[in-house]
Parts: sequence; structure tokens; C-alpha cells
Amino acid sequence: MTTTTTVTVKLSRSNRIYRSSETVEGKIVIKSPNSISHQAIRLSVNGSVNLQVRGGSAGVIESFYGVIKPIQIVKKTIQVRSSGRIPPGITEIPFSLNLREPGESIAEKFYETFHGTNINIQYLLTADIPRGYLHKPLSATMEFIIESGRVDLPERPLPPEMVIFYITQDTQRHPLLPEIKTGGFRVTGKLATQCSLQDPLSGELTVEASSVPITSIDIHLLRVESIIVGERIVTETSLIQSTQIADGDVCRKMTLPIYVLLPRLLMCPSIFAGPFSVEFKVCITISFKSKLAKAQPKSDPTAPRLWMALERLPLELVRTKRDQFSC
Repeated sequence: MTTTTTVTVKLSRSNRIYRSSETVEGKIVIKSPNSISHQAIRLSVNGSVNLQVRGGSAGVIESFYGVIKPIQIVKKTIQVRSSGRIPPGITEIPFSLNLREPGESIAEKFYETFHGTNINIQYLLTADIPRGYLHKPLSATMEFIIESGRVDLPERPLPPEMVIFYITQDTQRHPLLPEIKTGGFRVTGKLATQCSLQDPLSGELTVEASSVPITSIDIHLLRVESIIVGERIVTETSLIQSTQIADGDVCRKMTLPIYVLLPRLLMCPSIFAGPFSVEFKVCITISFKSKLAKAQPKSDPTAPRLWMALERLPLELVRTKRDQFSC
């Protein structure tokens, strides 16, 4: 049996996904071995865009800023229960909170939940139970997920924009090994550069020719986060996930499918706001057989190497009504 009092926040939806126009419902669960008194039970919602600039991404002056003042999206508090006592055992207190009241003016748009390297868009519910000066207050915090509302969302996006690409020794902007450069290679394909968050990234790739054996073909998802700091725009590109679509020297002129599932919390609809933006890119890497590759330590898989060919394509992510989860 527990000897301490614990507080948890439980939402009515197991997936914790809401739209800004909806009501967040759930209950505050208090487990206590003894009867305890309290001054009140309050529930707060706090949604914000947290921006930070790491030292390696900015100059000396910008690095002093460190964490930039958050952009407040929503902040409100309601009283769930007035002062009183909580009996021993398990007590469940239901709550209901409107994220946005009808006709309420909102200073900032409800951006979708996103966890990036320098940009984090987060929505938190916090239950606070103050107990006076002689007792430690009780609290619990739960993150919930915001997705775009159904209003003004298209029923379904336009058919994916398929971009045709080709990769050769002449399209590379970095130096290649002599045997790769002189022998030559040609890889062609097509990729959807605009797709729904609910759909996989799709396309196809064909190795038309290559004088040097291929060891791997990979698809890397990248996020590009930009923040305005003073008079500068600080941009950082980071890796989200990598998917290998071919292992070893693939057959020439054989079409390989590209099918990559998008991670929900690490991606969101492309954002172009005033003080910040979140964009995405796809990086296709082709690794050729080389003794030099084995000797080099593994680091950024999208960094230019003598034994690699690269192709980067922009990726626009959108949400449609079809993407909305039924709750």
C-alpha cells in the first residue's frame, strides 16, 4: 500500500489528440493513505512555442540569448474544486476545459504539437493542489497533442506532387573518389515532395548504371528549423530518421519502391510563421564500395563523403480532414 499521496492527470482519450476547438475532458486521480486538506484544486493549460539557439548554431552575440522568450499560444486556469478535504483511498475528480471559447480572440495560432531540435511546440495540462504553508503542494502534469482543426482543411490533398530526379557524378557538388568520378553512375527515380502526414512518403528509384558496386541506398528525413534572432536568421538542419531501401549492389535497371512511414511527434505540417519556421527535406544517399568508407568513423549519414552520392529534395507536409483521428 502506498505511504505517500500521489496525483495523476488522466485524459478521456487514450491517444491524447485534440483540436483547438474541442473540449479537453478527463479526471484528476488522487491516491492518499490518509485524509488530507487542501486550499483548492486547480487545472491549468499552457501551450507555447519554445525556441532556443545552441552555441554551435549562432554567433557569439546570439549565443548569449540562449533560450529565446517562448511564444505563448494559450494559458488559462480553472478551479476544479474549492477548498476542503480529500478522503483516504482513491479519489477521482472529473474536469472539462475549453481550449478556446467561442468568439475568444487568440493572439497566436494553435500550431500542431512538434518536438524538434531548437523548436518545441508543446501543450501541457497541470493539476495543482496547494495545501498551505505547512504542507508540500501536490501537482501533476500531462502533455496532450494538438492537431489542426477540421475547419478550412481540404477533404484530401491534391494528388502527390511527384518530382523526377536523377543522380550522376555530374550532379554532385562535393568531390568523389576517382574511380567513381571517372567510371560514372546514373540513378533515376521519382518522389512525392508534397504528401499528407497520414500517408507514407512514396516513390521509386532505379539504378541505371554504376561502374563501382553499390553497398547501400538510404532515404533520410530531415527537419530544417529556422529562428529569427535579432537581425539574423539561424537555421539548423537535423536528422529525423533513416530508412534503408537497398542493401548491397542492386540489380541494374530494376525499380526499387520507396515507402517511408512518417513519425508523428517528430513531424508536423510545414510551418512558416513570423519568428520561426519548420520545413522538411528528403535526402537520398547512395554509398559505393570503398576501403576508405570502412576506415572512416560513422557520423552524420547525410554529410558529403568521397564514396557517397547525395540528392536533397524539399518535402511539404500537409494535413487533411482525412487525417483527423476519430475520437
